[in-house]
Amino acid sequence: MRPSGRSDPSGPTGDRHWHGTVRLAAGYALAFGALTLLIDYDAGTLTLARALLWLALTTAVFAVLFPQRITAGPGWLEVQGLAVRHRVDTDALVSVRLYGRVSAHLILRDTHGNRLELDPRTLVTNPLLWHELDTGVRHSLARGTLCQGTNALRHLGHEIDDETALSVLRASGMT
Repeated sequence: MRPSGRSDPSGPTGDRHWHGTVRLAAGYALAFGALTLLIDYDAGTLTLARALLWLALTTAVFAVLFPQRITAGPGWLEVQGLAVRHRVDTDALVSVRLYGRVSAHLILRDTHGNRLELDPRTLVTNPLLWHELDTGVRHSLARGTLCQGTNALRHLGHEIDDETALSVLRASGMT
């Protein structure tokens, strides 16, 4: 029997900030909806058709702001949006590419032809996700399947290590 309050170490890990980001997206969408309805009502032009239009636009705003849910486990990484899910085998990666600086995105491809795209900041803020990916990358390197992107991963690894060290220093009050 597992002690209460502890998670299963072999189970998947996920983005620990995802729930808060969903709440933020819902808050922005609801604020947009409420303000548009209020302005339309105050102008005296609110009708049922216009209210339905504002509701549809509020839903669209939420769909645009809805964050991807990133989970990882031994040998796999998955990104799930509202409608689509992409999964790669991290221990069978073929290439890893890091694009951009300001709005960077990481693209992973595995030997099965699967492709996954994610925001590398999620890995920076979630060391457990990074650990799962890094472990899979090491297996890919050992198997000889990973041919492209080791420099991008090394750069990302240094960035994650730096952020983790700064977090420890902040928590200890040394900065």
